[in-house]
Amino acid sequence: MTSPASAAAPTSWSTGLFGCSSDVPNCCLTCFCPCITFGRIAEIVDKGNTSCAAACAVHALIGYWTGCGWIFSCFYRSKMRKEYMLKKSPCGDCLVHFFCGLCALCQEHRELHIRGYDMSLGWKGNMQKQNRGVTTAPKPERGMSR
Repeated sequence: MTSPASAAAPTSWSTGLFGCSSDVPNCCLTCFCPCITFGRIAEIVDKGNTSCAAACAVHALIGYWTGCGWIFSCFYRSKMRKEYMLKKSPCGDCLVHFFCGLCALCQEHRELHIRGYDMSLGWKGNMQKQNRGVTTAPKPERGMSR
C-alpha cells in the first residue's frame, strides 16, 4: 500500500535553474555570499529546527576549509524536493549543486518565495505572519450566570 504523497507524480520547479535574473537582488546576494542564501533556505526547509545563522556558518566553514559546501547544500535540495514533490531537474541534486551551485541556491530561494515564504523573515517570522489573520473566540467571563 502506498501513501498518497508517494503515489503522486513529481511536479516541475516553478522557475528554471537559470532563471536567476528574475530575482536580481537575491542573485547578487547569492553570488557574493551564498552562505546567507543557503542559511535562509535551510531554516525554511528544516521548519525552524536549524537557524539561518547556524546553517550559514556551517556552509561557510565547509566551503572555506574544503571547498565542498555544495555537498551540504545538495542535501537540502533533496529534502526540499521531497517535501514539495519536485522533479529531479535537470539532473540529480548533487550534480546540480556541483556544476551550478549558485544557480541552484537561487532556484531554491525563488521556489520557496513563490510558495509564499518571505525569506528574510525566517521560519518563525513566516509562521507569525501566517497566524496574524487567525483569531480565537473570546472566552466568556465567569461571574454572571442565569
